[in-house]
Amino acid sequence: MSSRYRSLSRQFRETVRGLRGDGRGWVLVAVAIGWAFTLGMRFIIPTLLPQIESTFHISDALAGLAITTLWIGYALMQFPAGVLVNRLGERTLLTASLCLSGVSMLVLGVAPIFGVFFVGSAAYGLGSGLYGPSRGTVLSRTFTRNAGAAFGVTLAIGSLGSAFLPNVAATVVAAVGWRAILAGLAVPFFVMAALAWRVVPERPSERSDADASSADGDANADADAVSDGGESATLPDFRELLGTLSDRSILLATLSVAILLFVYQGITAFLPSYLQTKGLSQGTAALLFGFMFVTGAASQIVAGSAADRLGIKPVLLVVTAIGVVAPIALTLVSGTFALVVVVGILGTRMAVNAVTNAYIVGALPDHIEGSAWGFIRTGFFLVGSLGSTFVGFFADANRFDLAFVILGALSAVALGLYALLPSE
Repeated sequence: MSSRYRSLSRQFRETVRGLRGDGRGWVLVAVAIGWAFTLGMRFIIPTLLPQIESTFHISDALAGLAITTLWIGYALMQFPAGVLVNRLGERTLLTASLCLSGVSMLVLGVAPIFGVFFVGSAAYGLGSGLYGPSRGTVLSRTFTRNAGAAFGVTLAIGSLGSAFLPNVAATVVAAVGWRAILAGLAVPFFVMAALAWRVVPERPSERSDADASSADGDANADADAVSDGGESATLPDFRELLGTLSDRSILLATLSVAILLFVYQGITAFLPSYLQTKGLSQGTAALLFGFMFVTGAASQIVAGSAADRLGIKPVLLVVTAIGVVAPIALTLVSGTFALVVVVGILGTRMAVNAVTNAYIVGALPDHIEGSAWGFIRTGFFLVGSLGSTFVGFFADANRFDLAFVILGALSAVALGLYALLPSE
């Protein structure tokens, strides 16, 4: 056991060492911690729903609608954010996203009526939606030789935020109230915005090339054509964006991640409730829910590094195969110890996101990388957002087990699609 621990520890140190140098370490710190707050916040609101519902005297359905709006806003912002990556650069978008998220935290915390809270939730979805595409392209551009490890570390830190922040909120809400928690989160968002602006480099553009060619007398036209970092001043051709999906690798990976996001949303929306039907208390179910994100964080780091060394396809097949078995196994076991084991294994499926993100971004054409990535993200997040509604339908019918079996079967479909990926 100790030798295995030393091996994992050594692998982690080597991974981190390979991500440092030339300011890259600070870029990774800013992007990863910013993502931890951005992602963790989405699971804080569900944790605080009992107190929020009591304050505004609203039903579960209305509170759920606010959360749904947050996710839809996040999904719809992916394509515009991708276009803006090429126009404004990652530094501007990451900073703007964190600032807007901080402002929306203040709106949520001081909302006098539910209508204002609802607007704040939608605003958070839209503002945080700027983060994902710019996060993906800056990591891919900064860590050209070990993008898988960089994505793995970033998403792992995000998973830790998802495990840590909601549990802290649940612990202190009785003492300070939900308003202070949400409004107080504005502070770290603003701090991370300042750090991102300081350490994230400007996106390379061809402006300097155009300026150099001005000596030949035609610089002005060239500069206008390329000043947006490779895309023209008009919106990217929609047919060209759709054309990226004609690439077999991109299409298969996109379909797979859309299915797995559907599964992920279904699991994360109702896992605490499902665990309570297994006889666990609300507190114990919440701890297991957090434990799932912890194992997810560890698996994202390991899988990202493994993908850089062994290849993306083998890692995707192994992780997705585990994701097929785990939801089904969850319906077959009982007892706290067995549930801890299965939930821990279930968390490892989060590693798929890190590896697939690096795969898709790396395969996109450079001149429309940002807009194409945003376009693809909008599609698979909209599909994924339906997962919670799907499982909720079965939950109302008291058919939780059947829902989780279906989620396992859908994961098997994604596994088959990954198996069709061409060899690297």
